[in-house]
Amino acid sequence: MGLNRIDLLIIAVYLAGITLFGLRFRKRQRTMRDYFLADRDIPWWAIALSIVAAETSTLTIISIPGLAYDSNLTFLQVVMGYVVGRVIISFVLLPQYFRGELYTAYQLIERRFGPELRTVTAGLFLLTRAAAEGVRVYAVSIVVSIALGTGEVASIAIITLLTLIYTFEGGLAAVIWTDVVQTFIYVGGTLVGLITILHLVPGGWGSVDAIASGLHKFQVFDLPVSAHWPYLNLVKPYTLWAGVLGGAFLTTASHGTDQLIVQRLLAARNQRQSVLALLSSGVAVFFQFGLFLFVGVMLFAYYQVPSAAFGRADRIYPTFIVTRMPHGIAGLLIAAILAAAMSNLSAALNSLSSSSMMDFYLRFRPGASEAGRLRLARLVTIGWALVLFGLAVLALHRVGRVVEVGLQIASVAYGALLGVFLLGVLTKRANQGGAIVGMICGLTVELYLWKWSHVPFTWWVAIGTCVTYAVGYAASVLWRTPIKA
Repeated sequence: MGLNRIDLLIIAVYLAGITLFGLRFRKRQRTMRDYFLADRDIPWWAIALSIVAAETSTLTIISIPGLAYDSNLTFLQVVMGYVVGRVIISFVLLPQYFRGELYTAYQLIERRFGPELRTVTAGLFLLTRAAAEGVRVYAVSIVVSIALGTGEVASIAIITLLTLIYTFEGGLAAVIWTDVVQTFIYVGGTLVGLITILHLVPGGWGSVDAIASGLHKFQVFDLPVSAHWPYLNLVKPYTLWAGVLGGAFLTTASHGTDQLIVQRLLAARNQRQSVLALLSSGVAVFFQFGLFLFVGVMLFAYYQVPSAAFGRADRIYPTFIVTRMPHGIAGLLIAAILAAAMSNLSAALNSLSSSSMMDFYLRFRPGASEAGRLRLARLVTIGWALVLFGLAVLALHRVGRVVEVGLQIASVAYGALLGVFLLGVLTKRANQGGAIVGMICGLTVELYLWKWSHVPFTWWVAIGTCVTYAVGYAASVLWRTPIKA
């Protein structure tokens, strides 16, 4: 069926509207605190929705349904771990972040260990976040090229440019408030899509239930027994233990040490509101992933063909929207997917810029004027937009299922980062030299797991964290140097 003028008009109105909305915040940006922390005056509920939007990208919306299409609902076990991880952060890391005026997560590392380790952790964040975000931006091209018929490179360029405009001008305030709007758009659009699919499946819900139940598509828990490790299986990615434990470690790292999320938590009015935002976002994320997975199950009930018929599972949902959805609704759903892409990209641009400025430039040029700092921060944002555009172009035709590739890239560094943060807040004996040794060992192990093992990514962060913490603590005991208070 394809998109018609009504669909294209809805998409164009959304793109223009969200860009203009973001530009409304440009006059409020007078200092670095305004630009990177929104003057710490954002209500908890807006931060919660922004956190949800920041961890939801195009690859989530198109790849999670594809995952359920090929399998079942067992990915929800990982999401359960996401909720557990948020509880850990609330008790272990957030109290540390609200001691003093911090702009980035890595200032905490310098306060505890020293400037060298801050440089290492911030640098690792910049590298891995840029790489993972390049894959996420690439995912935009899958949707836009299917919907609009534009080339993949042109599709990436359009979204990157429009997102850059309001992120460049409005800083974190524009990012958070556009996230709020975009969250309602893509969740509302997905709900409309779910209802529409249900009406298009012959026989309605009864038919969906019969088909899905017969193939165990509604299975949530997977508790296999290995011959060597009872109730553990280190090969399957979505078992109960891999999901809950792996998801908890992954979220503790991503939401507790990654500037992309920590920056939002630091923008809260106080620690209590930050905790409330983080925990409530966990409830919203669980609902959201359940929604996306159900879309995949219902798409299977509709098509009942292998995902290979579409070329790749990530193309199933966008193809359904363009070819089967009624006009108007199709345009709304494409706009919803673009909303998720833009919210995630704007978050990445602002967090990469903030870390570049606060963790590197201003440490060596502390005397720069406020106006000069703000001007350079905007230029750095442009620089990172160009970097992400380039990485997204490189990712074309070189990745598998995009949601898993994105999580794998991030997981490679998260274990080492989380291990260092836990060394800093859970023990007084760890020192900078020992922590660096532990971090190198943890990162080496995670690179091995990524490139040369069959251990699924859901275990990488947990393994990397334990290695980093154990080696870092042992090295600190052997390498006794003065410890920063």
